[in-house]
Amino acid sequence: MADMKIGIIGAGGRMGAAVIRQVLLSDGCSVHAACDQRGSSVIGQDVGNIIGVEALGIKISDNPIEIFESADAVIEFSSPDATVTNAKLATTFGCIHVIGTTGLTVDQEIALKNASKFITIVYAPNMSQAVNILFYLTKQVAAKLDEEFDIEIIEMHHRNKVDAPSGTALGLGKAAASGRNIDFKSRAVLSREGQTGERKKGDIGFSTLRGGDVTGDHKVIFAADGERLELGHKASSRKIFARGAVRSALWAQDKKPGLYTMSDVLGLPIP
Repeated sequence: MADMKIGIIGAGGRMGAAVIRQVLLSDGCSVHAACDQRGSSVIGQDVGNIIGVEALGIKISDNPIEIFESADAVIEFSSPDATVTNAKLATTFGCIHVIGTTGLTVDQEIALKNASKFITIVYAPNMSQAVNILFYLTKQVAAKLDEEFDIEIIEMHHRNKVDAPSGTALGLGKAAASGRNIDFKSRAVLSREGQTGERKKGDIGFSTLRGGDVTGDHKVIFAADGERLELGHKASSRKIFARGAVRSALWAQDKKPGLYTMSDVLGLPIP
């Protein structure tokens, strides 16, 4: 079987570079095309040169249409608006779309679901394989521990991250809510300030930290009187997200149109 032809959106960014490297290291796929936003300094450069290896003969474009019309799968870590626009392109050309973009609104996620009626989409707030195991564990623990255990989620990222709480933190909160069979939106407390009063039983609290070059730290705390259980994950390199994204693209080769997650890729029984 011929290698899967993979296109990369956002090739000039840190995640784009990590994806390029991971594709080069992975069996069964090859870098086929890449693009970045108009005006980027990497437009016209060779994909290999921007990651410090020999030229691959693939120039970075500023036209995503060129990527979607020729690739078997496109991997994207970009902005929410661009991701939704590109999902429409994916439906036009019928290619697999692997999405690691964070910060999508409910309406934007609905747009992805509509696009997935026609193409295969793998969308996850975090492409790390270990983090998705953490989602699974969080749901299982939340299902076993009753409301005597308060749930708090702490996350920290680098100073340049623009959305808060992180998509991963929100995913962990949704996993906990699913485990307890409660409505996440009505029980989530995304921030606290001033005279907040006592903590309400059954709420899921969030704390957000920003600073330095932290790739991503997440902790889920189950706290009751006299004891506390903590589940956590620390990321030290973006390659973990690239590794999960490439695995997702390869996994999706023979899948019917639909909206899949990393839980599907890993075979985990969690939505």
